[in-house]
Amino acid sequence: MIADIDWAAPWLAPWRQRGEPITQQVLAGVAQPEALNAAAQQLWPAPGRPPVHFVPQTDLPAGKAYEQYIFESGQCPTREGLHDFFNGLMWLHLPRTKTRLNQLQAAQIERLGIAPVRGPARDALTLFDENVALLRAPDALWNALVAKDWSQVFGRLRPLWHESSLWLFGHALMEKLVVPRKPATAHVYRVCPATDDIASLDTWLATDLSADRLAEKPFAHLPVLGVPGWWPGNEVPGFYEDASVFRAPRCAAHK
Repeated sequence: MIADIDWAAPWLAPWRQRGEPITQQVLAGVAQPEALNAAAQQLWPAPGRPPVHFVPQTDLPAGKAYEQYIFESGQCPTREGLHDFFNGLMWLHLPRTKTRLNQLQAAQIERLGIAPVRGPARDALTLFDENVALLRAPDALWNALVAKDWSQVFGRLRPLWHESSLWLFGHALMEKLVVPRKPATAHVYRVCPATDDIASLDTWLATDLSADRLAEKPFAHLPVLGVPGWWPGNEVPGFYEDASVFRAPRCAAHK
């Protein structure tokens, strides 16, 4: 439930200033699409135009793909609840990236139609939208993360997290973390914006994304409660020794 969001959680820090007032409106009885539209209008005052207009889920025509409807109409069907709230919050913070993802999704639907099997590009686009975290980090930390070398990631290289920035983007991922559980794992996409400013991140990412690149699954895996400073438990000895969460690379696991 919206009331369960803990805005003091460190992973929500980049989104709190805009997100918390919206939740307060929803808790006061304002419909979620209406609350998101009010926030968007403040960010893009007339004659500006928000990237999408949030509408009730019932506005989505039967048989119409969600992504295609957004692309064609500029309207984003929005249900009440955490999942679509966090989706709307990302539209408000990274509109260029969300628009680019929607364009790529619509192009895949146009090309391949709606089928039981989405195909690698559309699967990867959905995965990105739902579960990605964005990491700016030194090479050593990124390479260790890709290798799932947890003793390096959270041990010897732990100080490099202070030189890094991590932003949660996937709205399903943020929904899961409303009730934090140790196994919650992000698909991490490496980013290289000029600064940590969200607008700079948005501009860089929207330019970088392509269906072909995402189809190659350029992701590392990160149990996010392991991030230093994000969860008190990870300061306890033995936290990272849980092999059911901090899994070894597949090749190492079968030796």
